[in-house]
Amino acid sequence: MPKYEKNPDVIATLTPEQFYVTQESGTERPGTGEYLNNKEPGIYVDIVSGEPLFASADKYESGCGWPSFTKPIEPAHVTELRDMSLGMVRTEVRSAHGDSHLGHVFPDGPRDRGGLRYCINSASLRFIHRDEMEAEGYGAYLDQVEDVA
Repeated sequence: MPKYEKNPDVIATLTPEQFYVTQESGTERPGTGEYLNNKEPGIYVDIVSGEPLFASADKYESGCGWPSFTKPIEPAHVTELRDMSLGMVRTEVRSAHGDSHLGHVFPDGPRDRGGLRYCINSASLRFIHRDEMEAEGYGAYLDQVEDVA
């Protein structure tokens, strides 16, 4: 099993937006994220630690302006924290090993798929196409990836 951890060398290479989102709990502007309209099969991993977070099979169009997923690919890789910023109570989502801010989870997702909407910043993710998953060490997740186009 790979060891996922917060990697200072990786953090040093993040773009200003990636650093702002993952390390300073920022949010990218709605509708601007690299993966918002991605319909390719694969998985999304934490840009800092590489831990698997979400599968393309669980991605859906929510209309909120950020990539949305119904569930994590590995629930143990996602932590949820109470967030009372901006004058409201929300549930923040962070990567468990990289401690990267990912976004928030809301109870307004598709009812037939669990009812949750993981609203995630593209800047906190790295997408690995299904064709590259085995070579990059994520072959164990191939059965959780399907065509989404």
